[in-house]
Amino acid sequence: MLIGMTSEPEQQIGVGTPDAFQRLWTPHRMAYIQGQDKPSGPGAEDGCPFCSIPAKSDEDGLVVARGEHVYAVLNLYPYNGGHLMVVPYRHVADYTELDGPETAELADFTKRAMAALRAASGAHGFNIGMNQGSVAGAGIAAHLHQHLVPRWGGDTNFMPVIGHTKVLPQLLGDTRAMLAGAWPAE
Repeated sequence: MLIGMTSEPEQQIGVGTPDAFQRLWTPHRMAYIQGQDKPSGPGAEDGCPFCSIPAKSDEDGLVVARGEHVYAVLNLYPYNGGHLMVVPYRHVADYTELDGPETAELADFTKRAMAALRAASGAHGFNIGMNQGSVAGAGIAAHLHQHLVPRWGGDTNFMPVIGHTKVLPQLLGDTRAMLAGAWPAE
């Protein structure tokens, strides 16, 4: 059982008019919301994982592909198998801080990531986006990164909601190797 959670729902008197909705309380997410274990500063020495990943081997850093200005890396906490991110090497927080070559390569890597995910896993569609700033949901707001989440028809189920479990069909290292092998050449 998670710390601070009870096994039975607690009746809250005086909190509003009863309705037909049940509530799923997730107090364990407060650590994330409050910023626990987020990087403390701007560089790799301050805990920025996006600054330290490029120094690692592709296998250890889960890097799928490297460019001159950006790299593609698997998400350690994926929404779906194959969830990756395109990240500039330069430590910038905002999309408007990218220069022309960085912007162009980020767009090119996004297209190539989509092609690799389609070739390797038969993705039917994608959720692609950036959360700019912590108030917009960026887990690591200090270093820009764009998410690419592959989607398939019927890929949602009850496991994350009811079982607090994500079903991922492949280990991250195997996913990295599969996508690196499918990564299109320039």
